[in-house]
Amino acid sequence: MKLADPLLLPCGAQLPNRIAKAAMTEGLADTDGQPTAELEKLYGLWSDGGAGLHISGNIQIDRDHLERPGNVIIDRMPSPEMRDALLRWTAAATRGGNHFWAQISHAGRQTMKPVNPRPKAPSAVKLGLPGGQFGTPVALTEAEILNLISRFGQAAQICKEVGFTGVQIHAAHGYLISQFLSPRSNLREDRWGGSLENRARFLMFSINTVRQLVGPAFPISVKLNSADFQRGGFAFEESLQVARWLQDAGVDLIEISGGTYEQPKLLGIEGLEEAESPDIPETTLAREAYFVDFAKAMKDELSIPMMVTGGFRSASAMEQALKTGAADIIGLGRPLCVLTDAPKRLLSGMAILPKTEAQLALLPDWLSGLRKIKLIRAIDGFAVQYWYYSQIYALGRTGRTNLEMSVFSALREVEKYQKNWLRERRS
Repeated sequence: MKLADPLLLPCGAQLPNRIAKAAMTEGLADTDGQPTAELEKLYGLWSDGGAGLHISGNIQIDRDHLERPGNVIIDRMPSPEMRDALLRWTAAATRGGNHFWAQISHAGRQTMKPVNPRPKAPSAVKLGLPGGQFGTPVALTEAEILNLISRFGQAAQICKEVGFTGVQIHAAHGYLISQFLSPRSNLREDRWGGSLENRARFLMFSINTVRQLVGPAFPISVKLNSADFQRGGFAFEESLQVARWLQDAGVDLIEISGGTYEQPKLLGIEGLEEAESPDIPETTLAREAYFVDFAKAMKDELSIPMMVTGGFRSASAMEQALKTGAADIIGLGRPLCVLTDAPKRLLSGMAILPKTEAQLALLPDWLSGLRKIKLIRAIDGFAVQYWYYSQIYALGRTGRTNLEMSVFSALREVEKYQKNWLRERRS
C-alpha cells in the first residue's frame, strides 16, 4: 500500500490518495461566521497541494459555543449570502479534484469566557485550567440535548447542499461530544450519563440523524479520542468499544486522536497533571506519530478505515503505517502551514517534511531552563500553536507564509485579531 493509492470508503466514495489535510482551526470567518475570501484563498492553495482529502477546521453548530473567534458557523438555514459564500469556499477547496469534508462541532465547556461566560455542557464541571479563561458551564437539559443532535443533522445536510463532499463529526479533544464520552466531565444520572452506552448516546444519535439526512452514499467520518490521557477520563478500552459501535452504524472513516485542553496530547504537549498512559503494545512508529499504536490496536479488531494525524514527517513512517495496517489515511496538519504543497512533494519522492516546530519557542534560549516548569512548558507549547495560526492568516491574506515571524509576534498578532473580532461582534 502506497501514499498514492486511492481508498474506497464503505459508502462507495473514493479518495484519490492516502494523504489528508487534517482539520486545523483557521479563525478566518467574519463575525457572522460566514466564510471569507481569505478562506477561499487558503483552501485553494491547499487544494492545489495534492492531498486527496481536506477536512475543514471547526464549523460550529451554535454561535454561542465557538472553539475560538473566527470559526465558520452553520447553526440555522443559511441566508442567500451565506449560501453563496459556502459555495465559493467549497469550489475553491475542491478545485484540485480532492474531497473536502466539513468538520462539524460544538465547543461545550471549552468555549472561551469572552465568547460565552456560561457555556452549556453535559454537566457543570469547569475546566481544570489556570487563568480564568473558561467559565463554569451549565448542564444541558434533555430538550437542549435533542435540539443539538438535530443541529448536527441540519448542519451536515446544509454542508452537502453547498458542495462539501463529506462531513466529520468532532467527538475528540474535549469538545462537547468528547465531554459526553468522558466520565470526568459527564456526571449525569439520566440516559445521557453513567454507563459507556449512555455517555455515547449523544454521538450515536447524532450519527444516525446525520445519516438519515445526507443519505447512504455521502461520507461520514468521526474524530475520536483514542484516550483522554487523564485519570478517570475516557479510556482506550472505551474508545475501542465506541469505534465498534461507529463501524456498526455505517461510519466511513474514524480519525484517531487524543487529549483535551487539560491534557493536550493532540499538540504533543504535556498537561499540568500527570498523563494517564493506556497499556497498548508500542512500536517504533510511535516515536514519530503520536497515535499510531492506538489506531493499530483498533485496526486489529475492526475493518473500518482509520486516519491517523499527529507527528508524521517522514515518508518512510507514513508508508510503514499504511503497510502495517496501522492507518489507511495519513493526516498532516502543521506541515501544510509551511509547505502548502507538501502532499505533492511527498508523492513526488520527498523523503521528509520540515520539522519547523523544533526551531520554535516563545522563550529565548537563555530562559530555556524555565521549560522544566510544567506551566511554562504548556504556555510555550500553546504560543507555538499561535505561530501556526499566524501562518494560516498569512496564507489566507497574501497566499504566502511569513516564516520570519517570531513566536512572540505571532502570539501578539493572534490575540489582537481575536480581541478585534470579539469587539466587532459585540458592536
